[in-house]
Amino acid sequence: MRLILVRHPAPQVNSDTCYGRSDVAVAPHEMAMVRASLQATLPTGVPLYASPLRRCAGLATALAQDLHSSALHFDARLAEMDFGAWEMQPWHAIARADVDAWAADLAWYRPGGGENVLAMAARVDAFLGELLREQHETVVIICHAGTIRLLSALQARLPLEETALLAAHSAHKIAYGATVVVDF
Repeated sequence: MRLILVRHPAPQVNSDTCYGRSDVAVAPHEMAMVRASLQATLPTGVPLYASPLRRCAGLATALAQDLHSSALHFDARLAEMDFGAWEMQPWHAIARADVDAWAADLAWYRPGGGENVLAMAARVDAFLGELLREQHETVVIICHAGTIRLLSALQARLPLEETALLAAHSAHKIAYGATVVVDF
């Protein structure tokens, strides 16, 4: 199965803000720009899956029409990581000791008391398992950088903790509106 993973458009939030699971909006011009670029490159008639957060759901809904998608599914397991009390805080306002604690234990530490990378990996893996059983040839998934990194890491078929660490250590500069293709 081919997964075409699409990162949502740039949200309306300061670039120095931790926004993970927060449901932030996208400026209309950002949405239009990403939508136009994807219309020309994504396959038509394939199922679309998306995080239910507005920055993904809005793009997925528009693309489902544009691409004559055979189905559109929203799945909370595709949401970005929950950073708990860190959500919507400027990164520089988060205690350095807390950030260092997370860096020292990427799989298990719960930033801001929220979700750890291992828990996120488990929910993304559960989504992928169900998706693979559906046996589509190609699907488009509109989601977040963290979700993309985990879906890419799951391709290695490592134990879940190793997958979480692989994703956490992978480059995280996935551009807004960018696509990553993963084959399973």
